[in-house]
Amino acid sequence: MEILKVSAKSSPNAVAGAIAGAIRERGEVEVQAVGAGAANQAIKAVAITRGYLAPTGVDVICIPAFTNVLIDGEERTAVKLLIEPR
Repeated sequence: MEILKVSAKSSPNAVAGAIAGAIRERGEVEVQAVGAGAANQAIKAVAITRGYLAPTGVDVICIPAFTNVLIDGEERTAVKLLIEPR
């Protein structure tokens, strides 16, 4: 499964395009975000993705979870969004 990492500075439209492309190619994608700003951008991207895919008859669902990631040798908790077609 492809993993997309989102930061607070990520463009929601660009992330949405990457999510939509991964859904079309692989059928599922995982989005990871560390911090409130990154989580905000990730959620906005999921909403935009639904708009991109809806005209093609694809409705996606988002399953939130937590995961631990290693950043600069330090373990951090990230929000993990599993996105797949309904």
